[in-house]
Amino acid sequence: MSQIAYDARSTALLFVDPYNDFLSEGGKVWPFVENIAREVGLLDNLRTINRAVRDAGIQVVYVPHRRWQPGDYRCWCHPSPSQRKIMDGHHFAKGEWGGEWHPDFAPQDGDIVALEHWGSSGFANTDLDFQLKQHRVTHVVIVGLLANTCIEATGRYAMELGYHVTLVKDATAAFRREMMHAAHELNGPTYAHSIVSTAELVEALPKA
Repeated sequence: MSQIAYDARSTALLFVDPYNDFLSEGGKVWPFVENIAREVGLLDNLRTINRAVRDAGIQVVYVPHRRWQPGDYRCWCHPSPSQRKIMDGHHFAKGEWGGEWHPDFAPQDGDIVALEHWGSSGFANTDLDFQLKQHRVTHVVIVGLLANTCIEATGRYAMELGYHVTLVKDATAAFRREMMHAAHELNGPTYAHSIVSTAELVEALPKA
């Protein structure tokens, strides 16, 4: 772990896709991430981080995936393989339980909810960068789902835009261990400035 001092005035937690479909029993994607999620203690770690950053006065920013609606992607020239899966499975459907926030991670007063991203990056075709700059954010801590898709794409894009990027390796999950290994051991070090555990992050946060 690199020794980072997180200033509450310039740090934001990017909470990516905390939907019921991803994080709740009965969610459409939960069965595919459940084994890894339980192995790393995902839900408890997200609860710990959510509480710690709020206690520290750090800005919480929600980075939501597009909530599927009828007709999405069908007339696109080049929907990605992931978008085709969403189109077929109706993941994160708008107006349905699966597309609602997990009850433990719903936005609170003062939180920012960025525009929904269509692909993997929370920055592409959204207002996320604009919102962060308006709040003078320079450091982003990224948690949520999935480690090797939306987390990685959002982190890479953040680095390209000049943000300091922290990944929390046990506050995310993927379909397989190999994907987690690639996200944190192979790919993460090529763009993230810090890769930490939940305990290490909480220790480094400013005290309330």
